[in-house]
Amino acid sequence: MIKKIKMPRQVGWLIPGLQVKRWFALTLMGTVLMTVGILIWFDIKPVYYTMQFISEIATKISTEWLAFAFIMFGAAFFFKGWQKTNLSMLDMDNQDNDVLLENLYRRRKLNRGPRIVAVGGGTGLSMLLSGIKNITNNITAVVTVGDDGGSSGRLRESLGILPPGDIRHCITALADDEDLVTKLFKYRFKNGEGLEGHSFGNLFLTAMCAITGNMVSAIKASSNVISIRGRVLPSTLDDMKLVAEMEDGRIVHGESTIPEAGGKIKRLFSDPENCRALPEVIEAIKQAELIILGPGSLYTSVIPNLLIKEISDEIAKSKAKKIYVCNIMSQPGETDNYTVSDHLKALIQHSGHKIMDAVLVNNYIPENLADKYQKSNSYPIKLDTNEIKKLGVQICAKNLIESNKDGLVRHSAGKVARAVYYWFRKELKG
Repeated sequence: MIKKIKMPRQVGWLIPGLQVKRWFALTLMGTVLMTVGILIWFDIKPVYYTMQFISEIATKISTEWLAFAFIMFGAAFFFKGWQKTNLSMLDMDNQDNDVLLENLYRRRKLNRGPRIVAVGGGTGLSMLLSGIKNITNNITAVVTVGDDGGSSGRLRESLGILPPGDIRHCITALADDEDLVTKLFKYRFKNGEGLEGHSFGNLFLTAMCAITGNMVSAIKASSNVISIRGRVLPSTLDDMKLVAEMEDGRIVHGESTIPEAGGKIKRLFSDPENCRALPEVIEAIKQAELIILGPGSLYTSVIPNLLIKEISDEIAKSKAKKIYVCNIMSQPGETDNYTVSDHLKALIQHSGHKIMDAVLVNNYIPENLADKYQKSNSYPIKLDTNEIKKLGVQICAKNLIESNKDGLVRHSAGKVARAVYYWFRKELKG
């Protein structure tokens, strides 16, 4: 994780990693050579007169002090002029120097971070991205497009576009100014014919889609406008709808209706069944050093991406380190009475492969767990170590909960990101 830099304001420009000093030296050398060349052109004999001047001064002042004075005054004048020139070109002359320096250092460091592909959807994926963006800029978020409820469902039904909701969550999570952008994109119109219930972010992406021609171009354009770290990609451009076969034989259609159907899900599939993966997604997986699955709703956020055979096959073939971030609490209608190994088995069943090397699980539950969980039949997911070991999956157990006084259980973006990155670095060394 990148920490705030504390050092003298001017010295900070010389810290390693900024890729500034080399260009400073090159600029200095070029300036000296041009100056000498011009003086020679006009037959001013700069070298002769300079040396003669220095020789005369040296008889009165110590050579060491004279050289030191020339170097210090020359460097100070040149560096200040060079710095102000760059700030002027960047239109940042009035910006706080410490902020600019930290932003430059952060960008350089994050640009050299690991190539990470995060697969999922909903609030789980956006939470993860909020933490991961402080580790690397090389992030590709692969987002499910099976959503058919709420504002996204209405736009999908009326305009025939991919549901923008989960994509919007991920874009805001990766934004530099996350708080302001999140407030803007989450804003929901409370009245207005045709507008009521829609979020500004969904309408923004929809408008961009109409302007650019397709959702991928709309996402790229929106990402540029908001200035996000990394990129967001839909798993497919096909009109993917989710279908669940329940253990009692019922067939339930629609992502929003599956959790409300009651009973246990036997298997999930898509309509159409053979959705095509976005080529950029496949290329990102091939280039990835770390692949993260989850957290999020198991059957309606994570698994839908794996129903696309090209994606699940490519993840299985990838030499990247792979980890699944398990949910903390069970989700009524999807994972009732599920253990951690049940989550892993569902992922393996639907992908057709063992696509994870490890599972990250929470090992702490607050004593004052909020009553609302029990009332909604949501309980902490049990860690069944022996069953997980039988699957050949490592266990990484950490306290992943965001601190609060109300007994609410929420993943902490920072804790999850640090735990995943620590595991990844440990695996690289081991």
